Amino acid sequence: MAKKTIVVKQVASAARRPEIQAATLRGLGLGKINRTRELEDTPSVRGMVNKISHLVVIVEERG
Repeated sequence: MAKKTIVVKQVASAARRPEIQAATLRGLGLGKINRTRELEDTPSVRGMVNKISHLVVIVEERG
């Protein structure tokens, strides 16, 4: 069975944001606007995306 994944794209800068939000972006493998990452769809990743939902967008859900 294939693992479910989500494609996350950064749409806003972490500049002038709390350090915890910038750290969450780095934890997801992001850091520059328009960068995308395909991540495993787990509750912890979803929680991280929800915490910085104003900086990222879920482009696609696979699986």
